[in-house]
Amino acid sequence: MERLDKIIASQGKYSRSEVKKLVKAGLVTLNGAVVRSSDVKCNVNADEIIVDGISLNYKKHIYIMLNKPKGVISATEDPAQKTVIDLVPPALKRAGLFPAGRLDGDTTGFVLITDDGDFAHRILSPKNHIMKTYHATLLRPLTAEDVVAFKEGLTLGDGTKCLEAQVRMLPDRENVAEVIICEGKYHQVKRMFASLGNRVVELRRVKMGGLDLDESLAEGECRELTAEELELVQC
Repeated sequence: MERLDKIIASQGKYSRSEVKKLVKAGLVTLNGAVVRSSDVKCNVNADEIIVDGISLNYKKHIYIMLNKPKGVISATEDPAQKTVIDLVPPALKRAGLFPAGRLDGDTTGFVLITDDGDFAHRILSPKNHIMKTYHATLLRPLTAEDVVAFKEGLTLGDGTKCLEAQVRMLPDRENVAEVIICEGKYHQVKRMFASLGNRVVELRRVKMGGLDLDESLAEGECRELTAEELELVQC
């Protein structure tokens, strides 16, 4: 059982002070009865809450797929630069949102945004082996020796050892390699290729776990994940 104003405010559309105003105006009902006090306790799993004529579809957490454009940083807030959270529309925004994993400012593609810290920890921990797939446009094509080096686990320029990774050239795209890693070290993909004397010209994340980026999303657009898609992320 939780306070009604806390439950409604947690969904992001209204602040707790706005909820109190709605209650005062008689615009909130609980199981068909007009609510008289915003601190009334209720059960989100059993009670029907209607706010300003709309039934509250309560969700403890939210999971959002964003197609990140260049020039946007993977942070919750920044005084000088636009962040991935700034791209979340009001209908999906709520307190506590953060990117589950980071992409560099000039890297594009799949960023997962959530307010669920436990979930983010699970998918980002290397021991859980949740794969992240990237398309990297390279200065030069891969060699057979490069593929073997990725598979055996590269050592970066500063001596950092990477876990085993997969890489292959995409046959239908010039100088574009598909890279699959289960880690998220700082600038990792770029540093992996740099350790082989190559350079990443463009980088895009196209998949997290078993879930592909929805290519119908234009850069800068996002949408909520379905329950089925959320399971795929954890594959």
